Amino acid sequence: MYGNNETGVIQNIKEISKIVHAKNSIFLCDATQAIGKTLVDVQIDGIDLMCISAHKLYGPKGIGALYFRRKNPRVSLETFLHGGGHERNIRSGTLNVPAIVGLGKACELISINNEIGILRDYFENSLILQFNNSIIINGKDALRLPNTSNITFPFKAVNFIHHTKNKLAVATGSACTSAENLPSHVLTAMGLTKDLAEKSIRFSFGKYTTKKEIDEVIKLITELIQLV
Repeated sequence: MYGNNETGVIQNIKEISKIVHAKNSIFLCDATQAIGKTLVDVQIDGIDLMCISAHKLYGPKGIGALYFRRKNPRVSLETFLHGGGHERNIRSGTLNVPAIVGLGKACELISINNEIGILRDYFENSLILQFNNSIIINGKDALRLPNTSNITFPFKAVNFIHHTKNKLAVATGSACTSAENLPSHVLTAMGLTKDLAEKSIRFSFGKYTTKKEIDEVIKLITELIQLV
């Protein structure tokens, strides 16, 4: 995973690829979270296979792409959907042309937006100034994607979600594990206790996020902290 979907922490992909290649293995990288938010270069990073998804680029849902290296080394994939031989005999089936065009257009339009990172930092720094040691910015000292902030508060995350119902959309973990009533495995792997993980909330920022909206979120957090 190029950048973590819960904390935004960017992995050292170049060094990971060196370890993989030293074992004569092929390196597959999930760059779904990173594309469009930070510079990704398959040559510099030594990536052999890379997957992306359009909905993370403001493109249509339900369409993605898989890059695979043509040389040094040349990567060949086995057929995993048999039929008419579409996609160079790799994935047969009728193509979803509108979605493919949508992904292509999203990639064409995408640009790294530094304003998102500035707003994320404003949000975090404002909370640190107000609440100091009562909050933890998870992954703060690591290189992170600009659109993600994962914060541990002195209250249960579910209480905040209930408090902000119909006002704000936040998450306690990834969408992939939303059906599981468990603390984030990402945060517990980073050393957080079960209690702290259950007090952690993921905030996401995008190109339409405004400073006014962030100030409103800070106000909602302040209200709940005062009730604890």
